[in-house]
Amino acid sequence: MFVIATVADTIRIPAPLLFNPTLQSVHFEIETKYPNRVIYDVGLVICRYGDALEIGDANLVAGDGGAHHDVIFRLVVFRPFVEEVCLGTILESTEEGIRISMGFFDDVFVPAYWMLRPSHYDSETGLWVWTPNYSEGDEAEEEDNRFEMEIGSEIRFKVKSINFTQVTDTAKGMQATTTTTAHQPNSSVVARPSQKPTSDSDKPGDNTPVRKRSTSVDLSDAKKVPASMHVVASICEDGLGLTSWWASFAEEEEEEEGEENAE
Repeated sequence: MFVIATVADTIRIPAPLLFNPTLQSVHFEIETKYPNRVIYDVGLVICRYGDALEIGDANLVAGDGGAHHDVIFRLVVFRPFVEEVCLGTILESTEEGIRISMGFFDDVFVPAYWMLRPSHYDSETGLWVWTPNYSEGDEAEEEDNRFEMEIGSEIRFKVKSINFTQVTDTAKGMQATTTTTAHQPNSSVVARPSQKPTSDSDKPGDNTPVRKRSTSVDLSDAKKVPASMHVVASICEDGLGLTSWWASFAEEEEEEEGEENAE
């Protein structure tokens, strides 16, 4: 879920911080700039990891009282790997699917086609409902097998893909380019935030399974700009979905085993 990314960037130290040790000032600027920021095709930055690995000599720019250093440093980045199972809470429910929050990250989406089957959207309650068919019975049994996915409930899901979206202003208007990664590249990444990151998995001859797909969308008439990073997830397997469902099933099985042992 969390990886260490190595990043190269030019860090500007403003004039008021020049009296401090260079390492201290560099760390302060990194911690001000990067946390809670999405680096394209890398992930969501959580915090700085350790000391800077390399700090170059200061460069001065005419008209600027700050010092500019080329710095290589490491960051703790949130980027779940594909097929990883995570926990979150249901934040929103629509006909398209449900949105899940992990507390620090709110852009996890389970589309309708990745729901437990059979499931349907109840327009009256505004919730998704799982109605498993254990056996052919009457309507009363069907009501007992009705499990609603209520807002705020804890849910277990499996990551299917990680999508990164970059919005640019072109001559044709606002364009959004989305890159979908179906497999996790190596965790050691060296890149500048303004450039696409490179990793060992992108080098020729590497057999690491990485599938990427890019699409561009015109946002000139769009009402909402897509998130810089969002995760597509699934609950279409046993053990996934609301944790309360499977906890109750486990308790029932334990009770049945206890009764059998008592007999």
